[in-house]
Amino acid sequence: MAAVQNFNEPIPIKGAPAIKAPVFKGHTVRQIVHISVGGAGLRVKLSNLFGQGPITLSEVRVARSTGAGNTDVSTDRAVTFGNQTTVTMAAATETWSDPISFDAVANADLAVSFYVPEDAPLGVHHLFATQTAYVGTGNTVSAASLSAAETWWSHYWLAGIDVSSPETTKVVVAFGDSITDGFGSTLDASHRWPNYLDGRLQLDTSIGRTSVVNAGIGGNRWLHDGFGPNGSGRFERDVLRVSGATHAIVLLGINDIALSQSIPSEAVSSEQITASMDAATTKAKAAGVRVYLGTLLPFKGAGYYTEACEATRQSVNTWIRTSAKADGVIDFDKVVQDPADSLALLPAYDSGDHLHPNDAGYQSMANAVDLNLLR
Repeated sequence: MAAVQNFNEPIPIKGAPAIKAPVFKGHTVRQIVHISVGGAGLRVKLSNLFGQGPITLSEVRVARSTGAGNTDVSTDRAVTFGNQTTVTMAAATETWSDPISFDAVANADLAVSFYVPEDAPLGVHHLFATQTAYVGTGNTVSAASLSAAETWWSHYWLAGIDVSSPETTKVVVAFGDSITDGFGSTLDASHRWPNYLDGRLQLDTSIGRTSVVNAGIGGNRWLHDGFGPNGSGRFERDVLRVSGATHAIVLLGINDIALSQSIPSEAVSSEQITASMDAATTKAKAAGVRVYLGTLLPFKGAGYYTEACEATRQSVNTWIRTSAKADGVIDFDKVVQDPADSLALLPAYDSGDHLHPNDAGYQSMANAVDLNLLR
């Protein structure tokens, strides 16, 4: 989990409702994060990158989640920042905690809790986390249960967890939009396609120890802000600066195409989209990160589908398949399309909006990745 959004950005679709901002003051916030590989220690990343003023979070703690808002209190540990349990972040900054000893089990869910003592302007969130966060009144960070707390579907200020291990680990960053973010998958189940890919890698010991990091932001675009910072601008931070990044799988561009219809002033061409992909690929290679481009999924029947959009998607996918710019291509389009209509998702893979896959569709996407690419 490495991607954060600016809470103050409006949704760039005419008529879209404003995002309801939770008000945190005197609350405990508990957020659940699914980790990949295990280790003997960890550190936590908090972000106020888009904040408009300083915020203070106190008594940050981490424990194993036992489901819902509950934790195994025997695993509960304090997380410190410069040996302090309270951290104040200035606007436009992020911070890593001190490393702490923690028995992090592979494929586990961890609960990160902290107390918000005073008004904390909410500048940073991850809107479509597909994971429930729990907000309780008062300081209950060490409580075994927050099951009666108010629930939200976003993550707030929490930007990542690094697990430490002496073992050599490959780190695959999945970079994209809501399809990488897992929109349409089962809530709280970790059934996004990067989760399924991670599960495959954990079972195949011949590939070597490998972790998958999800850097998807719902609604994200290459060329314009609005659902998080644009992909070209955030690629270095959300991919190349991820701890130990060795590989990247890039699946981004469908929103550039579709929102060209909704926002004519931000219309883009296939050439602009592929130029962004080319530039990101060049940056990755220069940083020693191997990069694989994913073809854009079919979306016939979705609300903003048009023949013009489809022509642009086909042009982008042709470039991806033939440009030979990346280290490889993952043809997501082919594995999820309906054989009876290649412009549409297979009904068995459709979450219902004709754009986002369901759990079965995300599993199929993960299965499309040739694990030999990651050796």
